[in-house]
Amino acid sequence: MPQNTETSRFHRKALASVAAVTLVATGALGTAFLPPSTPAYAQALPQTPITTAEHPPGSFAPIVNRVKPGVVSVKVKLSDDASDDEEGGGRPNLQNVPPQLREFFRRFGEGGPNGGMGGGMGRPQRHGGGAAQGSGFFISADGYVVTNNHVVNNAKTVEVTLDDGRTLPAKIIGTDPKTDLALLKVTDGAPFPYVKLAHGAPQVGDWVVAIGNPFGLGGTVTAGIVSARGRDIGAGPYDDFLQIDAPINKGNSGGPTFNVSGEVVGVNTAIASPSGGNVGLAFAIPSETVQAVVDQLRTDGKVARGYLGLQIQPVTKDIADSLGLDKAKGALVTSAQDGTPAAKAGLKSGDVVQAVNAEPVTDARELSRKIASLKPGTKVDLAYLRGGKAETAQVTLGTLPNDTKVASLDDRGGRRGDSQPRLGLGLAPADQVGAGQEGVAVVSVDPDGPAAAKGIQEGDVILDVGGQPVSTLSDVAARIRAAENDGRKAVLMRIKNDKGTRFVAVGLQSKNG
Repeated sequence: MPQNTETSRFHRKALASVAAVTLVATGALGTAFLPPSTPAYAQALPQTPITTAEHPPGSFAPIVNRVKPGVVSVKVKLSDDASDDEEGGGRPNLQNVPPQLREFFRRFGEGGPNGGMGGGMGRPQRHGGGAAQGSGFFISADGYVVTNNHVVNNAKTVEVTLDDGRTLPAKIIGTDPKTDLALLKVTDGAPFPYVKLAHGAPQVGDWVVAIGNPFGLGGTVTAGIVSARGRDIGAGPYDDFLQIDAPINKGNSGGPTFNVSGEVVGVNTAIASPSGGNVGLAFAIPSETVQAVVDQLRTDGKVARGYLGLQIQPVTKDIADSLGLDKAKGALVTSAQDGTPAAKAGLKSGDVVQAVNAEPVTDARELSRKIASLKPGTKVDLAYLRGGKAETAQVTLGTLPNDTKVASLDDRGGRRGDSQPRLGLGLAPADQVGAGQEGVAVVSVDPDGPAAAKGIQEGDVILDVGGQPVSTLSDVAARIRAAENDGRKAVLMRIKNDKGTRFVAVGLQSKNG
């Protein structure tokens, strides 16, 4: 009997590339694509059994039937003075959003009496004293409901509609704009069906089910996988989102994403979309963040976070080279604010924080999250490098002031300058040009030089070079020569301007090109 042409082509392609076969054979679809008479395919299969949690279920219905009663639609009547200029859940800082997402980022509480596609960045669409919609879920039988802060922000009244059709009033217990979470309480009609938060984080590739109220269509179920973890989309200072590809749309805000065990692994809060509709890029707040925030909101009605008092920035490869570090890891201290816990413990500019309570710190964002997850008064051990030497300090955390912005700066240096024996800067002592009493002022910048490529601008003041204060041009030259003699690929400069203080690593070029 003649063999099917497509099957033959499939066999030839498989035999030509064992690696490609392995990828197919070990995928989530198991042996569904594998011809039974081809030994090479069988050899590529994983040797360990596939567990129920890892294998796609024949149907999501058992999971949905169990958890769907705990999911609610949230309807908000906005106060008459609600303004589109107010922050709501927090307008994302587009400077921190990957360039390919900047034009597409949307929050997705469905707003307005007509359920329009609008809503803009940061909050549901508003029409004066209109309405907004979102989703939520019960976490206890006595009526506590989790949703997004941007769904209920500026709410005059809040109601939740249950899966059985009942609509009940809800009270806002507390909100946390920094993580975009809110806790509500429904007092009438208890006990309520509720769902549980997952204790462990999902893996990339795990199946998930989202349930919510997209476009006002309550009880909508979609499925997909966890696409990525640890996403920073610029929505807030503690971004650590799960990325999922389950179809999520406007009105899903605040709704739960479940694993195949029926536990909530995330709270849906943002999408990237050119139209406001689903394109397979959705972001959810992970359950461990939800648990920590909700516990405080439930007890105190607000969230108090640990506070170090450090201004920090990432350790880039150039900065690591300039400091003689093997890897670009940790958080570089640009300043320790006077009178803060960090300053009292002796930390200062130029230190590189590498661990908190023996847990490694990958970057500045992770340090911010670790400290913020701890309560004020907690004692922590910080491991850091100073001048290449390992140091430790015990710090008693303070309370993060409500008006304090996390000072995490990005070194957004662009391309390295062409090989040339100079930095491309015109310098003068700061006190001679009216730029202050310390440092060396930048009076001109070669647009094609290495310093310009790192964002140094006219008017900046160089405070330190190579970890040493500078006040004259000869100080700068001496520190650059010292870095070259040490075999460094870059020299680290501490720069001050009207936006604050930051470190910049400028590449050292060979004088011979």
